[in-house]
Amino acid sequence: MLSTSLAFVALIIFVALVFDFINGFHDAANSIATIVSTQVLKPYQAVLWAAFFNFVAAFFVGMQVAKTVGTGIINPAIVDNALVLSALLGAIVWNLLTWWLGLPSSSSHALIGGLIGAGLVKGGLKVLVWEGITKTASFIIVSPVVGLLLGLVFMTGVLNLFRHSNVGKANRLFRRLQLLSAASYSISHGTNDAQKTIGIIALVLFSGGYLGPSFYIPTWVILACYLVIALGTMAGGWRIVKTMGTKITKLQPMGGFCAETAAAVSIIGASLAGIPVSTTHTITGAIMGVGAIRRLTAVRWGVAGNIVWAWILTIPISAMIAAGAYYTLNAVMR
Repeated sequence: MLSTSLAFVALIIFVALVFDFINGFHDAANSIATIVSTQVLKPYQAVLWAAFFNFVAAFFVGMQVAKTVGTGIINPAIVDNALVLSALLGAIVWNLLTWWLGLPSSSSHALIGGLIGAGLVKGGLKVLVWEGITKTASFIIVSPVVGLLLGLVFMTGVLNLFRHSNVGKANRLFRRLQLLSAASYSISHGTNDAQKTIGIIALVLFSGGYLGPSFYIPTWVILACYLVIALGTMAGGWRIVKTMGTKITKLQPMGGFCAETAAAVSIIGASLAGIPVSTTHTITGAIMGVGAIRRLTAVRWGVAGNIVWAWILTIPISAMIAAGAYYTLNAVMR
């Protein structure tokens, strides 16, 4: 049968890697926007820097996020290949649409929305794993708030620490430190975002009987997903760079360092806890926190409001797209 054949499994793995590439492409802006807007690195240098550390992330943290995506959103017992393919299509369409509009939406929540939409069509509410969904959905609010608060705290601490320093000397120091903070953020991005695709591919292999009786994650899946997300980061995503780097607030090297560090700490903490958060939400919150230190009007709240609307709509719209895709695939494969 086509839906369970090895060729169809290979097709889904390919589509999952396309999603992984688009994830890196879409979220490249998050990794490089601050370091480009502060002119610490030129765009092509920043992209290479971020891509390298995206891949290096494969050797940090465990696979907790991948396991949450693979088993903690919908009941893996009802998963079939058409469902996974539909979820991926929902996430990919939403990612490309928001990239075209220049909105930094969440690839993570698009994928989760896709799984929910296709899962609901196949099995109804009973197939949803509410504990995992609630935990993930709550971080739509929690992750940007934590990023914002840490951005405020870090920026306040740095300003107090360097209050008697020459501005030019401080900026020169933070231009160097921003290389470290950007690397840390790119590692945190890889530890959380690449694992979502890892979880999807492992789920496909497990549901098809290719992993045996126990769910685990093969090493080749881990390396392939980290490599592909790094290649996606190298491809850019320039439309969103402008929104993240200049439209929300104007950043100096000191602020860029604080925003990247705040976001990295937040995301790595979530990854250790196995929570698939939005790296986009977190870095946006951190940038807002850093900008608000100067004055509340330093943050362009209208732009921020448009971004928040994209966050709110991500799960329901990607769920609807995935639901439509599942209906269509089932009709075609009958």
